[in-house]
Amino acid sequence: MNLDVNTLFLVTIYVEAILGLLLLFAWVQNTSIYAVAWWGFADLLRAASVTLFGMYGSVPDLVSIDLANAILFTAFALTWTGARVFDHRRPLPIVMFGGAALWLVLCRIPGIADTWDVRVLLSSLIIAAYTWAAAYEFWRGRSEPLVSRWPAIFMLFAHGALYLLRTPFGAMLPWSPTGNVVFQSVWMTVLSFEALLFTISIAFILLAMAKERTEHRHKTAALVDPLTGISNRRAFLQDGEALLRRQAADPRPTAVMLLDLDNFKSINDRFGHAVGDRVLQVFAQVAGNCMRRMDLFGRLGGEEFAAVVIDATRDKALAVAEEIRASFARATQEVEGRPVVASVSIGVVISYDAVLDISALLAQADHALYRAKDNGRNRVEVASIELILDRGKRGSDVVTPIKSRAQSAA
Repeated sequence: MNLDVNTLFLVTIYVEAILGLLLLFAWVQNTSIYAVAWWGFADLLRAASVTLFGMYGSVPDLVSIDLANAILFTAFALTWTGARVFDHRRPLPIVMFGGAALWLVLCRIPGIADTWDVRVLLSSLIIAAYTWAAAYEFWRGRSEPLVSRWPAIFMLFAHGALYLLRTPFGAMLPWSPTGNVVFQSVWMTVLSFEALLFTISIAFILLAMAKERTEHRHKTAALVDPLTGISNRRAFLQDGEALLRRQAADPRPTAVMLLDLDNFKSINDRFGHAVGDRVLQVFAQVAGNCMRRMDLFGRLGGEEFAAVVIDATRDKALAVAEEIRASFARATQEVEGRPVVASVSIGVVISYDAVLDISALLAQADHALYRAKDNGRNRVEVASIELILDRGKRGSDVVTPIKSRAQSAA
């Protein structure tokens, strides 16, 4: 059965227009992702281009070929620009309209305007360049954990490659001996059908990317402390419980630390909250650098932080805690040009089995932190191992609010 190219054109126009409006509607629902609007306008421009191209023979070639292709190039340029905007890069107007301008200028040059194969090759190169540029923009942002980014890269690369190959393939595939040679080309049929499938596929993939990013941001907002970029209280407690459950199958020494910045209120009073926020960021960075990727570290609230260091003996836990304390003292000798000289007190507890849960261990670390505060601050104290094991066996641990005691000691 032969495919009717004219019918494909009509279907493509309809689908491009509907998808463009769908993308714009999705953008209106969430205007924070501007890339979706760029992609919506790109689909609408492709619909306009195909409409003009479908008028070939009934209007001048300047409209049905030259102008139609210029609009088509701009549509692909908008897709590329949307990919840049999606990963927070600015649009490049000169490059965005450069392909269309280059096409309109070169089509006025004798030898190019009269040679069909040269014009096909030129248009293919421009489309492939924009399409591959869009794939490259998505590739550059691959550090963001979006699964739908990868099929978008593949689809764009494959579509660009197919366009680039249409000149050699067009010379190999047969032409119909009757009718308009442009529309009777087997290659034109293949290209039109592929363009339709590509349009549908990439639109839904791009929508999936926007949706996945929104969901990822919501999840991040729920589990990450916005100031320091580390786990918040909820995430730390969840991950800590999961880690201790895994440790129960193969018990190893695990250190739980409670870390509280000393006299933090006075830092805010003396230097302002902006400097105080910077001190919290410095501490999060310093403490994070002192721990391994497998360890847990989070902000419980205010100036109080917690950590879980797995496979840590007493000596190793003390070494890590002391490194954090000393490194933070050095890093805050001057913050934002101010002589802050901040310090931190740390309470440590070592669990040798799976008797206690994360909340109980934090409560015991809180007792050690209290002693550190009571003994002069800027020091590390370790909770009594015998007391912990005894309480764990009797099941008599009552977890009290951690923050309230730490605040009173600060």
